[in-house]
Parts: sequence; C-alpha cells; structure tokens
Amino acid sequence: MDTILLSIILLVGLIILYFQARNKPRDDENINDKLKNEIDSIKNSFSESFGIMSRDIAKDMTGALTKVDEKVLNFNQQIQAINESQNSFSRILSGVKQYGVLSEFTLASIIEDLLPASQYISNAKMKPDENRDHVEFAIKLQNDVLCPIDSHWPIEKYKAIDEAFQEKDKEALAKARHDLALTFKTKSKNVNLKYINPPLTTDFAIVYVPTEGLYAELSSYRDPKTKELLLEEIRKKYKVTIAGPNTLCAIIQAYHLGFQTLKIKKNATQIYDDLKNISNRFIRHFDNIIVLRKKLEEAIKVTEDFGRDARSIKNVLESIKNRDANNDDNDDDDPDPSSPISSFGVAEDKGRKAS
Repeated sequence: MDTILLSIILLVGLIILYFQARNKPRDDENINDKLKNEIDSIKNSFSESFGIMSRDIAKDMTGALTKVDEKVLNFNQQIQAINESQNSFSRILSGVKQYGVLSEFTLASIIEDLLPASQYISNAKMKPDENRDHVEFAIKLQNDVLCPIDSHWPIEKYKAIDEAFQEKDKEALAKARHDLALTFKTKSKNVNLKYINPPLTTDFAIVYVPTEGLYAELSSYRDPKTKELLLEEIRKKYKVTIAGPNTLCAIIQAYHLGFQTLKIKKNATQIYDDLKNISNRFIRHFDNIIVLRKKLEEAIKVTEDFGRDARSIKNVLESIKNRDANNDDNDDDDPDPSSPISSFGVAEDKGRKAS
C-alpha cells in the first residue's frame, strides 16, 4: 500500500511539473533539458516502485495460493479418510453375523434404557421341551407371561432397494422390495413357530428392525396382487408385529405404564383389604364397648343396691342407738332378754365396752 501511494504522489508531481513547464516560455532550452531529466528521473522512480510493488504482490499471492493449496490438500485427505471409514463400515456390515450383532445391540440398548432388569429376560427359551432356540429378549407381563422380541436386519436386501432407486431402475426396485418383503415373511413365520407358546408366552411376538428407513419401507409395501399391507399380512397370518426404534419405544413405554398401573392396583387392593380389616376390628371394638357398658350398668345397679342396703342398715343402727339412749335416760328396766332388739343392744354395748 505504501508503494502504491508513493507512485501516485510521484505521478501527480510529474503532472504538475508538466503543466508548469507548458505555461512557461520555451525560450530557455536549459529549462527543457532540466525538465526532461526530472521527468526521466520520475519515470525511473516510478518503474522501480512499480517493480517493487509487483514483487510484493506476487509474493503475497504466492503465499495465499500456497495456503489455499494446503487447505485443499487437507480437505482432500479428510474426504479420503471419510471414504475409507465408509468402506470399513460397509465391510463390517457385509457379513450376516456382524450386522445381526449390531441389530441385537441396539435392541438391548432400548430395552435396558426403558425397563428395569426385573421386567425382561435376555436369551430366553420359549419352548424348553421342544427346541434349543433362544429369543433375544422376552418382556415379563402380568402373571409372568413373556412377550418375545427378536431383531432382524437383512441389510443386503435393503441395500439392493437403495441401489435400484438411485439407478432409477423400476423393475429392479420392484424385485428388491419383493425380496425384502419375502425375507420378513419368512422371519415372521420362524418367530411364530419358535417363540410363540401360550400360556407361557403371549399369543404374539415382536420383530425389531434397527432403522426407521427400513421400517418405513416395510410399512409402505403392499402386495402387488392383494394390495394388502405387508405389516397387516404378517400380523394376521403369523401374529408378529414389526417395530422400528420409535415404535418399539412406544410399545415398551406402554408396557411399563401397564406395569405401574398393575402395581398401583395391587397396592390399592391391599389398602382396601387393610381398611376392611380395620373396619371389622372397629365393629368388634364397638361390640365390646356395648358389652362393657352393660357390665358397667350392672355394676352401677349393684352399687346402688349396696348403697340402699347400707343406708337402710345405717338407719336401723341409728334407730337402735336412739332407742338405747332413751332407755338409759329413763332408767328403764332391762328389756326382755329374749327380744332380738335387746340382744342386739346388749351385743352393741359389749362391743362399745370392749373398744
């Protein structure tokens, strides 16, 4: 920037000198020579400045282009690494065993996240007496009835659908979709035969697919002849429900809510039984209170009778005492010894003297 500014200043000075020389008389040749020399000097300075500026610009552009090249090279290396990772992932999923294990792993993650360990069994045997097949997971429902859940991921069949769609080959696409549907029909039939065993299990089973894209493909497929949806056909014929990750989460959450409802119902029944027991105990308690009240009333009656008898005895004693006092005051003869009153008075007098 400084070089460009200097060049502009020199150019402006050159223009000013040119116009000044043009306005002066041209009689003096020395002035013209001097002016010519100055112009040559300015031209040389301008050339040098322009050369320096060109070298600086070239240097800056070279550095910038070098940085761009480095960034492009780094970007290409990242793209190559992504392609290698994709190829490695494709190789991992190219075998039945590998992607089957991956599908089972995602199923296990969903079940373990949504249910406690006491409400499901891994690698459960649904028909112990008939075969050695184990379903991947079984959810415990009411009365310990098991709901079998198995996973299935025919990635090669699904990949064929994607390739046919990308190539816009309708015939290949129809054939690939038919093959995928046939694969799940066969899987559902095997699940029905191996794992559905009422009353030990439910009269239905669940087949889990690990991607929503595969589940959407299965949900939209209709039989070309009957026009029946694949999922409906499998559900009716083999009693198997196909579920993607979101669908399976909804089903398990519904089961979990059912478990909580049963638990609340069980607690409510226990509370009702306890309240009923307490009510019966209160009834017996009040019956005992009635019995106690009757006994208290009888005791009160006996006490009142005893009080009346005591007052009667007291009155008799007071009467006898008054009579003895009157007899002592009148110096009467002793009463008839055979009289009961006389005997009572004598006995009372003896008792008084003994005291």
